Amino acid sequence: MKNFFLIFLLVCTVACAQDKQALSGETEWQKEMNADFKDASKSPLKKKDLKKFKGLDFFKFDSTFVVKAVLKRTPETKWFKMKTTTSRESEERVFGILTFELKGQSFQLNVYQGKELMTTEGYEDYLFLPFLDDTNGDTTYGGGRYIDLRIPEENEIEIDFNKAYNPYCAYNEKYSCPIVPRENYLPLKVEAGVKAFKK
Repeated sequence: MKNFFLIFLLVCTVACAQDKQALSGETEWQKEMNADFKDASKSPLKKKDLKKFKGLDFFKFDSTFVVKAVLKRTPETKWFKMKTTTSRESEERVFGILTFELKGQSFQLNVYQGKELMTTEGYEDYLFLPFLDDTNGDTTYGGGRYIDLRIPEENEIEIDFNKAYNPYCAYNEKYSCPIVPRENYLPLKVEAGVKAFKK
């Protein structure tokens, strides 16, 4: 009986270690993403997808996709209704324009601030960077991806495209996700961050 218990314990330990290894990820951010997706209380995954979930598919970390951007604040911009994948509209404003170099080219993206989040504890300084690029519909989700940022003290901000993630509606249509504005299109392949979800 003792031997049986030891074998059972060994099998459990190996299985758990394999599970942890499958969910580990290459970077701390990837590990956190996988842990959140595995957690049924937080995960956007449908029950059937959660059961077989082994981890998100990421591009390999690439430091060339970590860039310093100059933030030009636009305090006079008006609030507008950003369309979403449902009938809901999100009240946003262009907080500023980000200018940066990527792969030897200069680009600009609008960064947004949500009216509701400004009054939510812990998100008072939150900025929303949605973008489209030439991987969409191929290796990444067709509707584009998002990056979370925080308002910097100065006018320089780091954009890490390795932290680009899919909107929740890429995993489950019950979610209402902001649609990426066309002006936030990058005419190159951003092969960094989360890849398309294979169901």
